[in-house]
Amino acid sequence: MKRLKWPSWLPIDPYILLLLGTVGLAALLPARGTGAEVASGASTAAIAFLFFLYGARLSTREAMDGVRHWRLHLTVLACTFVLFPLLGLAARGLEPVLLSHDLYTGLLFLTLVPSTVQSSIAFTSMARGNVPAAICAGSFSSLVGIVLTPLLAAALLGGTGGGFSADSLLKIVLQLLVPFLAGQLLRRWIGGFVARHKKILGYVDRGSILLVVYTAFSEGMVQGIWHQVSPLRLGGLLAVEVVLLAVMLAVTWYGSKALGFDRGDRIAVQFAGSKKSLASGLPMASVLFGAHASLAVLPLMLFHQMQLMVCAVIAKRRSRDPEPQSEQPLSQDPAAGSRISVGTGTRSG
Repeated sequence: MKRLKWPSWLPIDPYILLLLGTVGLAALLPARGTGAEVASGASTAAIAFLFFLYGARLSTREAMDGVRHWRLHLTVLACTFVLFPLLGLAARGLEPVLLSHDLYTGLLFLTLVPSTVQSSIAFTSMARGNVPAAICAGSFSSLVGIVLTPLLAAALLGGTGGGFSADSLLKIVLQLLVPFLAGQLLRRWIGGFVARHKKILGYVDRGSILLVVYTAFSEGMVQGIWHQVSPLRLGGLLAVEVVLLAVMLAVTWYGSKALGFDRGDRIAVQFAGSKKSLASGLPMASVLFGAHASLAVLPLMLFHQMQLMVCAVIAKRRSRDPEPQSEQPLSQDPAAGSRISVGTGTRSG
């Protein structure tokens, strides 16, 4: 029998449908009492395991090879952790007319989350961009975000964001950073196993995130915070996120041109610098926001689907661009050799 494939013409990622289904399940059958305690414990373990796998997957050698292209990586980090948060702070003027306080808090948290890895690589490859740079930029962003996102959240959200304190930062260290470092330390022995079973462990990844979503939205349902969100507020949130994504896509594309990057690098900067990671953001929100995590992650979930749909269209259009003559000879950039030798064969990341 042939495997059923998701129709390519449908714009919605099937995993997003699973996420929406999980939200629906939490709305109909939220975890309560002992069930909530079990779900919370399982969610904590799942988060730690997620970041353990992230550490085991990140190739130290691959990351060091990308350090030579430091201008590109600094540009992506500046877009992710400087420009995005500044735009988030600028949106404070929309509260409370367009956005409620809780939705604005979630929107600001969205701007603090690291960039994606897999989708940045896939779209960069599709658009014939600098794939090794996208790999390294996404990996650096995820690594830096483990430390920087909670610190930025504590500084910008303060006590209103879900009770940020030294205890919250300690939870981040124990649940995210320690497992990640453990994965890095054990990579020498388990890296081969992780690489051979990438597909199976990918299902574990996604299943863990679904568990985190179910736990967060169950807590929100039990506490009744979903009654605070109206369709008008959701429409306002979507409009703000459309503008946010459009601004970041324009800035990363034209700004990287002004900085002197070539076409391949500009593509990597645009796709790595304009997106936010659902896989990293959901576990962090669960740790930082607790019972308020459901509203905090709603803007991130909407933005994640929006960025996938828009960037897929952009990547397809970029793939049809004529090959610039300047990209045919070897570049003087010391990282150019790795770009040409690797090509687009590292699509999965």
